[in-house]
Amino acid sequence: MLTTVLRSPFRCLSKHFKTMATSTRPSSDMAAFREEFAKAKHIVVLTGAGVSAESGIPTFRGAGGYWRRWQAQDLATPQAFKRNPSLVWEFYNYRRGFVLSKKQNRAHEAIAECQKRLEKQGRKVVVITQNIDQLHQRAGTSDVIELHGTLFKVRCVTCGVVRDDTNSPIVPALAGKGAPDPEAEDARIPDTELPRCREPGCDSMVRPHVVWFGEGLDPDVLSRAQDQLHQCDLCLVVGTSAVVYPAAMFAPMVAERGVTVAEFNIEETPATTSFGYHFSGPAGEMVPIALAPHVAENCQ
Repeated sequence: MLTTVLRSPFRCLSKHFKTMATSTRPSSDMAAFREEFAKAKHIVVLTGAGVSAESGIPTFRGAGGYWRRWQAQDLATPQAFKRNPSLVWEFYNYRRGFVLSKKQNRAHEAIAECQKRLEKQGRKVVVITQNIDQLHQRAGTSDVIELHGTLFKVRCVTCGVVRDDTNSPIVPALAGKGAPDPEAEDARIPDTELPRCREPGCDSMVRPHVVWFGEGLDPDVLSRAQDQLHQCDLCLVVGTSAVVYPAAMFAPMVAERGVTVAEFNIEETPATTSFGYHFSGPAGEMVPIALAPHVAENCQ
């Protein structure tokens, strides 16, 4: 069950970005970062929409964020689903099909390869993502902590049971539905033909297992993420805007306790000066360099 996480305290913490900032600009010395990477035993990789943008999946905050006549904020809410579940499922049917047509990129693959390689050395790599596309899993990363859920799970609105579902369309009634054209007519699918719960004796409607606007993070997922962030001795922040809370405060809090944080982004963010490193450029170019095998690994 999802419960609301109070967000105003996290917003207040954004005022501390300046006080947490280092006295100098973050370094862009890849060789120096690689030496720290070679010594790290417990690495957390925190990823956002930017890492999937190179796979052709647009960011929430990029230009052209409309589906038909609506923005995501208009449809990705409990109120919208209650008011018009057919329309919301059309929107998600389009999104699911769109994401399934895309492939993981070099950044996803480098992270997955690094996790597998370091595991053999007794070292740990944990991915915490804000993305709901499962491209990390498709690249081979295991045990991904999905802060905002995923497009490819559904949750019953009555019994709360969650199940995996990668079918596209998810039900026959949604076949060919969800075209983003502003002139497209709403399908107005009856509730009985929309995705349903499969638990014995239930048969209630299911919704996408994602965190919608106005909802809080699953407290169990948040606890798992915070536990990994507390244990890590190196943190990479890849493709995040540092404006979505509470995740925006994760890396700055890690940096505040003296752990090296390296940011990989095409532009600086409000948190950039809190970090030890900032590498500007596409994730698909920079992350494979950062996580490539280090010569010291041959000695382990």
